[in-house]
Amino acid sequence: MKNVGETPAAPAEELATGLRTDRSTRNRVARSILDHGPSTVAELAGRLELTQAAVRRHLDALVADDVVVPREQRVYGARTRGRPAKVFALTDCGRDAFDQSYDTLAVDALRWIEKSAGGGAAGEAAVAAFARDRMETQAEGYREAVEAAAPEDRAEALARALSADGYAATARNAPVGQQLCQHHCPVAHAAERYPQLCEAETEAFSRLLGTHVQRLATIAHGDGVCTTFIPHGAPQTTPSSASASTAGRNPA
Repeated sequence: MKNVGETPAAPAEELATGLRTDRSTRNRVARSILDHGPSTVAELAGRLELTQAAVRRHLDALVADDVVVPREQRVYGARTRGRPAKVFALTDCGRDAFDQSYDTLAVDALRWIEKSAGGGAAGEAAVAAFARDRMETQAEGYREAVEAAAPEDRAEALARALSADGYAATARNAPVGQQLCQHHCPVAHAAERYPQLCEAETEAFSRLLGTHVQRLATIAHGDGVCTTFIPHGAPQTTPSSASASTAGRNPA
C-alpha cells in the first residue's frame, strides 16, 4: 500500500522514455547500415553490441517505416553453397534522412545546364563536362594522400579521403584485385537522373589510382552500395581511357 502523499508512478513518462530509447537505437541501426552498407542481422548485432533479437525488432520497425528493405545478399565472384544471407539496405526514403537536403537543388542545377545547352546530345555533353570538372576539382583534394601511399595501399588511402567527404567508403581485397565500396552517396538522387556524375567519378578514380577500374554497382542504380573493382596488375591508363559506358550503371 502506498503511503499518503507518495507520488504515483508515471507510466506515460516511462513509455515516452522507452520510445525515445527505441528511436535512438533505430537511428544507430540505420546509421550503421549507411556507414557499412547492406548488413545482416549478425553483423549489425556485432557492431552495435546488441542481441540479434533486439536488432530484428528494430529492423522490423525500420522496414515498416520504409527506412530499410530486406534483400538477398549480392555475391561477387564464385557463389558458396547454401542460401544467401538476408541483408538489410537503406531505401531511398531512409537515405533522405542522411545529408541529402541539397539533392533537389543539384538536380535543378543540372537540368538548367542541360536545357541551356540546347537539350539532347548537346545538353548531355554539357552535363558531362560539368561533372568531369566538378570531379577533377574534388579529386585534387585526394591526390596527395593517394600518391603518398604504396601502390597496394592506394585504394585504402582513397577510401579514407572519400570518407572524409561523407561517402563512408571502405576498401577490401577481392579475387584478383580490390573493391572500393562507397556506402553513402550525397548526390544519389541527382546521379540517378544524371549518370554522368557516376561516370566522371569512375574516370577520376582511374586517374588517381593509375589503372583501369570497373564500376560493378551504384546506389543511383538501386544497389545498396557503390562498388568499384580495381584489378591487380592492370596496365596504366591515360585520363581519357576510363570506360564511361558502364561507369554509372551495372555492366549486367
